[in-house]
Amino acid sequence: MRFAPEYVTYVLNENFEDAKELFLSPLIAIHYAHLVMLASQRIVSPDDAHTLRVALDTLSQDEVRRTKYDPACEDLFYYVERLIVAASGENVAGRLHTARSRNDIDMTMYRMRQREFILGLLAASFELRRALLDIVDRHLETVFAVHTHTQRAQPTTVAHYMLAVVEQLERDAPRLEGAYERTNRNPLGACAITGTGFPIDRHLTSDLLGFCGPTGNTYGSIATVDYLLESTSATSVLLAGLGRFVQDLLLWGTSEFGYVRFGDGFVQSSSIMPQKRNPVAIEHARAIGSKALGQAQAVFTSVHNTPFGDIVDTEDDVQPLVFSTFRDATRAVKLVAAAMASAEFDGDRLEARAADGWTTLTELADTLVRDHQLPFRTAHAITARLIAARERDPRGPLSTLLADASNELLGAPLAYSEEALAEILSPRHFVNVRRTPGGPAPEQTTRAAAASRGQLDDDQKWWTERRPVSARGPREQRVFFQCGRGPSPDRCCLARSRSTAAAGAEHLARASNSLEPRALGVGPQRLAKCWGPASRE
Repeated sequence: MRFAPEYVTYVLNENFEDAKELFLSPLIAIHYAHLVMLASQRIVSPDDAHTLRVALDTLSQDEVRRTKYDPACEDLFYYVERLIVAASGENVAGRLHTARSRNDIDMTMYRMRQREFILGLLAASFELRRALLDIVDRHLETVFAVHTHTQRAQPTTVAHYMLAVVEQLERDAPRLEGAYERTNRNPLGACAITGTGFPIDRHLTSDLLGFCGPTGNTYGSIATVDYLLESTSATSVLLAGLGRFVQDLLLWGTSEFGYVRFGDGFVQSSSIMPQKRNPVAIEHARAIGSKALGQAQAVFTSVHNTPFGDIVDTEDDVQPLVFSTFRDATRAVKLVAAAMASAEFDGDRLEARAADGWTTLTELADTLVRDHQLPFRTAHAITARLIAARERDPRGPLSTLLADASNELLGAPLAYSEEALAEILSPRHFVNVRRTPGGPAPEQTTRAAAASRGQLDDDQKWWTERRPVSARGPREQRVFFQCGRGPSPDRCCLARSRSTAAAGAEHLARASNSLEPRALGVGPQRLAKCWGPASRE
């Protein structure tokens, strides 16, 4: 044993288990892509390329995942390398590591996984937006009172409120999409920090691994983690907004409010109180989201004062934290989306309570301004006196109280009938006259909902163009590998004939479940130029 037992127990073993879970598939995909590039550039001979390809074919990810940590191998990379050596011999196996380093391999693996995490969270946010837009369609005219500073404020509609949440999620999308585009760059070829003197083709490995292109500066390819912090930051913004929405949902679900009722599948009862319908699923969403937000902050704390270079603080120890951040963020969003799909709003109760607490008094002040050309501050003062008068005389006619209040300030009464005041102070009237773009009037929310549906379609299209290959049908059509004939077709060998070349694509697909559609790779004709027209036995 080369390493101290404490180091093995507390660091190396833990990192090995994390790497098996998160990075084995990307690592194998990188091996295949790098091999194709080395052969294409004539950096390794066709014979060695064939031997290495056969060795890679023998790797079983399932067997590797069942393997316990062996201190004779420092990490997962060295363990897999030992398997390749056993299958191809040390002399040939060593050629696979030409023009690369664990540094650029690690950074490439991290980015391959990171782009998956981003797409997964985006997909969850689309589910939530769709669920909320369905609520919007059902509640365009469902009036209820919203709060400011925890006090009743003004009437709006359920649709108007939900559209505010939807628009916030719409703004989260370009933040995550931008983070994806900057994450989806290929560091492979940066080697340790300065690149290599070999004539490598970074664009080829980028194509094969689903990147939109290589990273730039080779030092920065290893040293920078801004791509990671950007996506984590965008996730934090999403979670902060989600948490505020969830808090409202929990308040509205209380018996004191009674605004919303979640489906039976999202509530739990009590072991002692049979009447209880506890919205525990929403509580879990809040807790899981808070945990994800805390983990995101821990990522920043882990890297903020570290050297600008290759350092473990930004690698093995922080990557599981990144994974759990996105895993929990996605869980929270998907849980809220599912709960909202089951939610039922009590429209009668909402509207009955919408006018409580003088929530429509702003419209009375606005009416006085429009009808009598008063300064708004004067109208505001009159309506404030009206409230005070009503508190002193709860039974007095509102028209009389208004006339008295206006007479005190203006020296002349403002006359309105009881019927007119009832209409002016109606919550539905309040909503209907607020036709401001972005306001709660049904025609405005209908227009906004249509725009949000269109934006969701656009974001979904963007996502579909970048979703994993495994979601796009036959993997065999994605990438062709051709490094000579392998042991047998049932091992997914790569052969020179068109009929069996598809088996090579299966190898890559099995090696990496995160290839992107833009990873069209190289076709048979280009590979034929690399390998020659004839197959070798």
